[in-house]
Amino acid sequence: MSNLGMFGIKSFSAIINPPHATILAVGAAEPRVIVKDGTPAAATLMRVTLSCDHRAVDGVLGAQLLAAFKGLIEKPAGMLV
Repeated sequence: MSNLGMFGIKSFSAIINPPHATILAVGAAEPRVIVKDGTPAAATLMRVTLSCDHRAVDGVLGAQLLAAFKGLIEKPAGMLV
Protein backbone atom coordinates (compact mmCIF):
# COMPACT_ATOMS: atom_id res chain seq x y z
CA MET A 1 0.00 0.00 0.00
CA SER A 2 1.24 3.47 -0.87
CA ASN A 3 -0.49 6.52 0.60
CA LEU A 4 0.09 10.04 -0.70
CA GLY A 5 -3.29 11.33 0.45
CA MET A 6 -1.69 13.03 3.44
CA PHE A 7 0.06 15.35 0.98
CA GLY A 8 -3.20 16.26 -0.78
CA ILE A 9 -2.54 14.03 -3.81
CA LYS A 10 -5.93 13.00 -5.24
CA SER A 11 -4.77 10.02 -7.32
CA PHE A 12 -1.55 8.44 -8.56
CA SER A 13 -0.13 5.18 -9.86
CA ALA A 14 2.24 3.38 -7.50
CA ILE A 15 5.19 1.38 -8.80
CA ILE A 16 5.44 -2.31 -7.94
CA ASN A 17 8.70 -3.30 -6.28
CA PRO A 18 9.79 -6.96 -6.65
CA PRO A 19 9.01 -9.45 -5.16
CA HIS A 20 5.52 -7.92 -4.76
CA ALA A 21 2.84 -8.57 -7.38
CA THR A 22 0.46 -5.69 -6.58
CA ILE A 23 0.40 -2.31 -4.87
CA LEU A 24 -2.59 -0.23 -3.82
CA ALA A 25 -2.23 3.54 -4.26
CA VAL A 26 -4.46 5.56 -1.89
CA GLY A 27 -5.24 9.20 -2.61
CA ALA A 28 -6.70 11.96 -0.44
CA ALA A 29 -10.28 11.78 0.82
CA GLU A 30 -12.21 14.92 -0.05
CA PRO A 31 -15.79 16.14 0.38
CA ARG A 32 -17.86 16.31 -2.80
CA VAL A 33 -21.45 16.84 -3.81
CA ILE A 34 -23.14 13.73 -5.25
CA VAL A 35 -26.67 12.93 -6.34
CA LYS A 36 -28.38 10.47 -3.97
CA ASP A 37 -32.00 9.48 -4.61
CA GLY A 38 -32.39 12.43 -6.99
CA THR A 39 -31.20 15.08 -4.53
CA PRO A 40 -27.77 16.61 -3.90
CA ALA A 41 -25.90 15.23 -0.89
CA ALA A 42 -22.44 15.63 0.60
CA ALA A 43 -20.08 12.64 0.54
CA THR A 44 -16.41 12.02 1.24
CA LEU A 45 -14.77 10.37 -1.76
CA MET A 46 -11.34 8.79 -2.09
CA ARG A 47 -9.56 7.41 -5.16
CA VAL A 48 -7.56 4.20 -5.06
CA THR A 49 -5.55 2.61 -7.86
CA LEU A 50 -4.32 -0.98 -7.96
CA SER A 51 -1.21 -1.74 -9.99
CA CYS A 52 -0.78 -5.43 -10.88
CA ASP A 53 2.13 -7.36 -12.34
CA HIS A 54 0.22 -9.43 -14.90
CA ARG A 55 2.94 -12.08 -14.92
CA ALA A 56 1.83 -13.02 -11.38
CA VAL A 57 -1.74 -11.71 -10.99
CA ASP A 58 -4.56 -11.82 -13.50
CA GLY A 59 -6.39 -8.52 -14.03
CA VAL A 60 -9.69 -10.15 -13.04
CA LEU A 61 -8.27 -10.99 -9.60
CA GLY A 62 -7.12 -7.38 -9.24
CA ALA A 63 -10.62 -6.15 -10.11
CA GLN A 64 -12.14 -8.55 -7.57
CA LEU A 65 -9.74 -7.25 -4.91
CA LEU A 66 -10.76 -3.65 -5.66
CA ALA A 67 -14.45 -4.58 -5.52
CA ALA A 68 -13.96 -6.26 -2.13
CA PHE A 69 -11.97 -3.25 -0.87
CA LYS A 70 -14.73 -0.88 -2.06
CA GLY A 71 -17.39 -2.91 -0.26
CA LEU A 72 -15.42 -2.94 3.00
CA ILE A 73 -14.42 0.72 2.93
CA GLU A 74 -18.01 1.80 2.25
CA LYS A 75 -19.40 -0.36 5.08
CA PRO A 76 -16.58 -0.83 7.64
CA ALA A 77 -18.85 -2.69 10.07
CA GLY A 78 -18.56 -5.63 7.67
CA MET A 79 -14.93 -6.04 8.75
CA LEU A 80 -16.06 -6.87 12.28
CA VAL A 81 -18.28 -9.77 11.25
